[in-house]
Amino acid sequence: MRVLFTVSDWSAHYAPMIPLGWALQAAGHEVRVLCTPAQAEPVSRAGLTPVPLLGGLDMVTQTRLLYFWDAQAGRRPYPGLPLHPVTGEELASLDDFDFPAWARENKREIATAVKGNYEGTLDFARRWGADLVVHDPLAVEGLLAAKVTGVPAVLHAWGPVGTDEEEPALRLLPEDPAGFFPRHGVGALGPDLIEHVVDPCPGDLRLPTRAHRLPVRYTPYNGPGEMPAWVLEQPDRPRVCVIWGNSLTRMFGPRSFIVPEVVAALGELDVEVVLTGTPQDIAALGELPANVRAFERFPLQFLLPTCAAVVHHGGAGCTMTSVAAGVPQLALTFAAEQQANGTRVAAAGAGVHLRGDLADRDTVRSLVRRLLDEPSFAKAALHLREENRERPTQAALVRELERLVADRTAGRAA
Repeated sequence: MRVLFTVSDWSAHYAPMIPLGWALQAAGHEVRVLCTPAQAEPVSRAGLTPVPLLGGLDMVTQTRLLYFWDAQAGRRPYPGLPLHPVTGEELASLDDFDFPAWARENKREIATAVKGNYEGTLDFARRWGADLVVHDPLAVEGLLAAKVTGVPAVLHAWGPVGTDEEEPALRLLPEDPAGFFPRHGVGALGPDLIEHVVDPCPGDLRLPTRAHRLPVRYTPYNGPGEMPAWVLEQPDRPRVCVIWGNSLTRMFGPRSFIVPEVVAALGELDVEVVLTGTPQDIAALGELPANVRAFERFPLQFLLPTCAAVVHHGGAGCTMTSVAAGVPQLALTFAAEQQANGTRVAAAGAGVHLRGDLADRDTVRSLVRRLLDEPSFAKAALHLREENRERPTQAALVRELERLVADRTAGRAA
């Protein structure tokens, strides 16, 4: 069968879909990934075939606009002002960015891009003859194409946030102000249109959805990279990993870069610290404590199984890779979805969550000590890991998807 992936303009959003793509190809199916030009190279490096048809605002600008809108509406829970949505500079006042003027100037270009994404995806799905569409929560162009062409559509979640969330900030499906979905006769865009959801979250992290749930084992993919032999060596003292995503500072601002405080806190503990980050972030730290080693973009799936604890910003990739590795987590978060990830891991007993703006050296040091000293965290983290391992494999999910397509084909024939 021919399977069309549609993905948003951020590699972390579709990283959990990459192993499914491998499994589909291993089973003899064809996979094409509709993406923006910026994602063509990462998709290709992952061993899948990109089709760079999508366009529009990049994810960083979209997120900055959202944070600015929330600040204007009085919904910003963190101190300070958001970044300038276009330049990324720190604002002295909300009046320094004229949102209505920007919207008027860019309305036509944005509308043209959105229309092009929907129509281009539908055209490609028809001409290529897609039998199934798998999309991430933000890439709903694939959902529309599937509904119009009559093939099954499957939303692939990237973490514990689901399709039916009570908190508005956690509702990931984009809006459809131009009414493209009703215009094509498939109803309004919303959770009711989602029929099938791939849920990679074990146990208590099971995401909220009313759709038909397709459970799968979370299989980490953190990009290509080498596995050094030293990760197989048992460390002399507890190893703590620090992960800081490359998106946070660009989207939230320099106030969110609390890695210096984290590193200073861990430098005072009798632990081995492995820090992964961008070259810019690592350079900004200057001289590191003697017990800290820094690596650029180290693939987490190789490192985390050797760790006794992990500190991260609450991103779904960090959260779920830590779950798969069975590592207790400290999530220091700055955004609603990250906060949900952190609180849900904490509710499962496998970690601790703290808003990033409340994190200082003493608090971080104390919380990491708790993760290392209180056995309940390690026990709960290992329990989540085992629950994940007991879930259906990617190969089993492929068989479920084959049945979906076969049932839909039989139904149309009848």
